[in-house]
Amino acid sequence: MIHSVPSRRHVIADDLRNQIATGRIKTGERLPSEAELASRYAVSTPTLRSALAVLQGEGLVEKIQGKGNFVRNPLRRITYVGGGRLSSVRTIADPTLEVTIRTTSLRAQGDLAALLKVSASSPLTEFRCLSHDGESPHSLARIYVPRDLAPANVTSPSPWCKGTEAELMALCPRLAVQETVSARLPTPEEAATLRISSALAVLAITRVAADVTGRVIEAALLVLPGDRANAVFTTHHMTEERGTEG
Repeated sequence: MIHSVPSRRHVIADDLRNQIATGRIKTGERLPSEAELASRYAVSTPTLRSALAVLQGEGLVEKIQGKGNFVRNPLRRITYVGGGRLSSVRTIADPTLEVTIRTTSLRAQGDLAALLKVSASSPLTEFRCLSHDGESPHSLARIYVPRDLAPANVTSPSPWCKGTEAELMALCPRLAVQETVSARLPTPEEAATLRISSALAVLAITRVAADVTGRVIEAALLVLPGDRANAVFTTHHMTEERGTEG
């Protein structure tokens, strides 16, 4: 039997993983610089970065631009609840999560115009919601709404801009929701925002909600890191209620 020899990057990853597991390197602690680690393990910087990418892909290490590589806190699972309701992402037992919301006015172009079924340059409002677990980014949502439907003064800290969705639901209580789920690699911006490896797949969910007239009132682009995401879909069968004549 021929036994393969572990590559240098896997030897390094195994050693660092063991130090993290045994507490020699503690949660939240900054790892030595890449140059120092490369010298310690007598490897090139690309090989060292490849080893760190393995740990980043496992969710053990996160790289913060300009600060270095840090041991990550234990990851919380994210559960996306789908199935035709305007309730985007719910997380399990996460009352301490914080959400930052950035609102931007923009014009519809390309794929976004097609999703919302509006003409190019139509005015839109983007709600960019980034949830945080402590200091670590948790998940990302970008919600696009026609300008005339956009709720004003959205400052709710609730996960995934539920304040925005509640107001939309009040305006359009009967909605048809289409959801598309795919696994892909993150864009460079997504990887940097979520502090994940560019080699770690994300769960990308595109949700489009339309009212009874067929007008699209919301298009949401959700990005969940693949090392902690689940998706649950439930089919709700509608039964017609008929009143009785007196």
